[in-house]
Amino acid sequence: MAYQPHPFHWVPADGQRHASTDARLGGGYPTRVCVATLCGHQLIADNTDRAWLWDTCPDCNAAAHKLAHYLPAVGAR
Repeated sequence: MAYQPHPFHWVPADGQRHASTDARLGGGYPTRVCVATLCGHQLIADNTDRAWLWDTCPDCNAAAHKLAHYLPAVGAR
């Protein structure tokens, strides 16, 4: 079993990096796979190099910090 420090994973989709608790087959979310995000949407993954540079979804970031038991830094995006 692979090391997983948190119960979520990051996935680029719809112009932002989102977080999801969906299972990752093969260690990632392949492009064109539908993923349920922590911000409450069903989005299509875009696992490309450029997509990983997108800004983080603020709602997913807040939910991910809550799941990880960390408070987000003030002003963090």
